[in-house]
Amino acid sequence: MGKDNILQVKDLHVTFSTYGGTVKAVRGVHLHLKKRETLAIVGESGCGKSVTSNAIMRLIPNPPGKITKGQILFKGTDLTKVSEKKMRSIRGVDISMIFQDPMTALNPTLTIGTQLTEGLRQHHKNISRQNAKEKALEMMEIVEIPNAMERFKQYPHQFSGGMRQRIVIAMALICEPELLIADEPTTALDVTIQAQILELFERIQEKTGISIILITHDLGVVAKIADRIAVMYAGKIVETGTKRDIFYHPQHPYTKGLLHSVPRLDLEGETLEPIEGTPPDLFSPPKGCPFTARCPYAMEVCNKVFPVHTKLTKSHEVNCWLQDERAKQTLAEVAK
Repeated sequence: MGKDNILQVKDLHVTFSTYGGTVKAVRGVHLHLKKRETLAIVGESGCGKSVTSNAIMRLIPNPPGKITKGQILFKGTDLTKVSEKKMRSIRGVDISMIFQDPMTALNPTLTIGTQLTEGLRQHHKNISRQNAKEKALEMMEIVEIPNAMERFKQYPHQFSGGMRQRIVIAMALICEPELLIADEPTTALDVTIQAQILELFERIQEKTGISIILITHDLGVVAKIADRIAVMYAGKIVETGTKRDIFYHPQHPYTKGLLHSVPRLDLEGETLEPIEGTPPDLFSPPKGCPFTARCPYAMEVCNKVFPVHTKLTKSHEVNCWLQDERAKQTLAEVAK
């Protein structure tokens, strides 16, 4: 594990058992995250982004879900091997998560103050009620909730969508974790509030030094705050690189397809280019590259063997035979 890495995911596999068979939702994911860094995991719905983030938090419901293989190293500790009791002491304190919908993440029957102080008092048994309240009010000010003292006594229905999202962020940060996983944190918000929330993430990271994993399908969000990007498709990471690598020098056909399908205001008369076809069936995923059936550049080898990591630069990696000079040799070996 690199000295600067706070998190390293190695060959992660997650499956779900159903009446129809076993869904291989995550298939050999490799990730790493440095201190004070923001990593964005992007891809279309159903590609395995949220399952990966839930696996890091050990929140995969078992049954039907199961981590079947791999390591999740957080500061050198493999989270797949620790007990549930130990994991409960890590969640919220060392690793926190912001879930997708702020409208359903809060309990409508409890005041905002109760929900903010609940986690703090759970993990810090010796903290007094007054000190917990003071910490909660401080967090409300950090996430820019006006009239914090008055808002502390109110209920979620008295807050707007943007304010609820700020409260959810405050709940995730109140125990001062080192890693924050934000799963689609701006999906339910309008673009004006989205921009405010993203700026808030940047200020919090600058102030606390927290590391962030951002799960999203919105490339506009990624362009705003990500340092590095991992592009995910059908349970696999197909390309990783810095923001500049992915936006200016995309190499995988799927990454290019994602970028071409984003509306651009600076180009007049341009039409959107959808990615033709549908994702593969994860009950029986293909042996080779999962994008083969939708790829206009697919070769024979793409169907047979998943491409190994091709390092393009120090920061840029792609899993695509188009960029790998060993394609012909691999196909010859498979044919033998």
